[in-house]
Amino acid sequence: MPLYWKIDPADRLMVVTAEGMVVREEVDRMLDDMVAKRALGYRKLFDGTDGDTAMDPTELLALGSRMRTLHRRGTMGPLAVIVPAGKWEIIARVLGMLAAARRPMKVFQNAGSARRWLDAREPVSPAAVTGK
Repeated sequence: MPLYWKIDPADRLMVVTAEGMVVREEVDRMLDDMVAKRALGYRKLFDGTDGDTAMDPTELLALGSRMRTLHRRGTMGPLAVIVPAGKWEIIARVLGMLAAARRPMKVFQNAGSARRWLDAREPVSPAAVTGK
């Protein structure tokens, strides 16, 4: 499975790493786990450095729609996304949909800068995110 994630309730942090071809089903499983573990308000680090996808526009639109539905539950936690310059176009549509959330979000080209930025942000209070 080329999409790996770790949800750390103690630090209120979720780290997602993409390696190889990521398919929609994997993203759906990750989102399901994030909801089940009530991690919507956690700080999130997504590292797409070694990831790729062959998802078509319809699949990306469906994921974007699902993510927007999650955003309606309340304020989402800060999101740092690592994407090398050459892979920007791969997730540009999804990033546009993620930008609609009421949360701090920034795109980086390296992990060190992304982690420093994210560590300077607070997770969202659980009261600001509904569990529905």
